[in-house]
Amino acid sequence: MGIPVLPSQRIDHTRDLKRLQIPYPVVLKSQVRAGGRGRVGGVRFAENTIDAIAAAQAIFNLPILGEYPQVLLAEAKYDVTREFYLAVTLDYNARRPVLLGSSQGGMNVEAVMEQMQQVIVEEEFSPFYARRLAVKMGLKGNLIGSVSCILEKMYQLFVQKDLDGLEINPLGVSATGEVMALDGKITVNDAAFNRHPDLAMLAAEMPESEMTKETPLETYNNTSQSSLNWVNRDGNIGILCNGSDLAIAMADLVTRAGGSPRLCLSISEEPSGDLSAASRGEKLEQELERFVQNTNIKVLLVNIVGSAAVNEEVASSIVNYLQRKVNDIPEVPSQATRRFRPRGSDRRYEQKSLPQFIVRLLGSEIDYSSEHFASMPVNWIDNLEDAIAQAVSLAKSTAKT
Repeated sequence: MGIPVLPSQRIDHTRDLKRLQIPYPVVLKSQVRAGGRGRVGGVRFAENTIDAIAAAQAIFNLPILGEYPQVLLAEAKYDVTREFYLAVTLDYNARRPVLLGSSQGGMNVEAVMEQMQQVIVEEEFSPFYARRLAVKMGLKGNLIGSVSCILEKMYQLFVQKDLDGLEINPLGVSATGEVMALDGKITVNDAAFNRHPDLAMLAAEMPESEMTKETPLETYNNTSQSSLNWVNRDGNIGILCNGSDLAIAMADLVTRAGGSPRLCLSISEEPSGDLSAASRGEKLEQELERFVQNTNIKVLLVNIVGSAAVNEEVASSIVNYLQRKVNDIPEVPSQATRRFRPRGSDRRYEQKSLPQFIVRLLGSEIDYSSEHFASMPVNWIDNLEDAIAQAVSLAKSTAKT
C-alpha cells in the first residue's frame, strides 16, 4: 500500500541470524497473535550476532498468552522522537468505519487510550477525514500531511481486503520528521476469505496455537458488545477492561506476576475503548454478572481507563451491583471466616458466592473512604502493579484453601 516499513528478515531458527542481511543494531520480534509483546519480553534489541542469538533463544521459549512463536522477525532499529497510534475499524453502533488516532503510541496502553481521538467516516471517504483526525491528535505542520497520507492508505487497505480492523502501533517519527510503521496488525473478517484467496492462503499457512485450540467455557450472546479475548481452563482470575489491547496486556502482566487468568474480557461500545454514557452502567453490571456466574473465578480484576466522570460512574455501578449481591450474603463475625477487609471498613463478609474484587480506575479522584464505597467488599487500588500483585496473592490463597 506504500506505507513505509523497515528492512526485515524472517528468522525460523537462531542459526538464521548468522546470515542476517540487516546491519546491526536490530530488533527481534516474537510473531504471535497477542498484543503487548514488548511488555513481556517478546521484543528485544541486539547490537551484534551473539546478543541476537541469545535474544532469539529467549523469545522462542517465551509463550505469550499460551502461544509460542514459530518464527521471529528481525528488523532494523529505528530511532524515533515521537510515536503515534493509528487504526481503522468499524463502529458497530453507527455501522460506519471509524479512524482512530492517539498522539501517544507504543507499549503503554493506558497512555494510548488517554489520548485517543476518533473520526467516523460518515459518507464516502475523502482525505478530509484523515486530516481531521490528524488535527484532533494535535499534530502540526508537515506531520499533518504525513500522518494523513498513512491514514488514507490504511483506509484503502481496510476497504480493499474487507478487514474488521487495521492498526499501526507505533507509527514512529524520526528527528527529521520521517514517519515509519514500526508495528502493525490486521484483523480479517472470516466471511471475506472467499473473496480474498491471498488472505485465505496466508491464514492456512499459519500454525495453530495453543491459544486458538482453547474452547470457551461459556458461549456469549453475539449481540453483546463485550469481547472474549482469552479463555484458560486452569485459571482462576477474571480480567475486565475497556479495550481489547488493554485486556490482553493485563492478561500478560497477571501471568508474568505468577497468576493464572481464566477469562479475559473487554467491554466497549466505542472503537476507542470508551464506554458510551447511555449504557455504561447497565453493560458493566451485565459483564460483572457473567464473571460471578463462573464459579471457577475466585478473583476479579477490573482495570478501567477513562475520565473522572467515567470512573465515578463505573465505581458506582460496581457498588450498586455488589450492594444487591451482598444483601443476600450474611455477615460473619467470626475472624476465621473473614476473607478480606474492604478499605476503610470493618464490615466482614463470608465470600461464598462472589469472587474477590480488585478494582483499579486510572486517574480516579474518588474518595474510597466514603461510606458509599468503603462499605463494599472491594479492594480499591490506585497503582496497577499493586492491583495485579493483590489479585495474584488472593487467587493463590484461595486455591490453597
